[in-house]
Amino acid sequence: MKSPKRHLIALAAALGVVVGAGAGYLVQAGREPKLPTLVQPPLPQARGPQPEPLTEALDRKVRNDGDLRELLLEKPSGAITPDWVQPQGWMNLYDYADTWQDPEAVEAADTFLEEQEFLRAAVTGWEDGGQEVQIWLAQFEQKKDFAAPADDSADTRYWAETDPDVESRPIPGTGEGKAYVHPKRFHESGVAPYYRAEAHASRGDLSVHIWVYDDDPVPWRTIMDLAERQMERL
Repeated sequence: MKSPKRHLIALAAALGVVVGAGAGYLVQAGREPKLPTLVQPPLPQARGPQPEPLTEALDRKVRNDGDLRELLLEKPSGAITPDWVQPQGWMNLYDYADTWQDPEAVEAADTFLEEQEFLRAAVTGWEDGGQEVQIWLAQFEQKKDFAAPADDSADTRYWAETDPDVESRPIPGTGEGKAYVHPKRFHESGVAPYYRAEAHASRGDLSVHIWVYDDDPVPWRTIMDLAERQMERL
């Protein structure tokens, strides 16, 4: 089941290619040396105790490779879980791409996500009064193409900023992560107009996407609090 107030993620591929060549080094290595060899005395080695390995709680790689659902914010007391949140809390590639309504766009999203090495997404959400919250954690691999972006947060920020009236603020400690508030009601076919806010950031190989929909304007403190608390859990 899907929420009637769902946000439509737009994805755009922007892959770079990084190459290098060592031909110059090989040519130089085959020539007779014209200068005396530079001799450098051995450098002193660091001594002392080795740092302790990271605990599981501090090792981000261990956390990310575990159960992503445990990294999601918990539903507030008294809130209702909407029908679109599947009981197991996972979203596969095809469900993730299906957030596009247009069939051609869905097909393009499938291809993009496969190229981006989409791995999995953990999702949660709740309804509290007239407000609905959606939170997605999407994980990407870089096994085939190390030059590919490790997440899709840049794309979602791009589409959030296509609203000429949107207001944005950086999410502290997230680099390029931003939160957005749309001050005007959004009109969607078959649904009563509503207000919305969103936040998009990344950490490691995880993208964080948060949407808030409400019958009333969404305060900045609401979306910023959700974004900061969710990032702290990562």
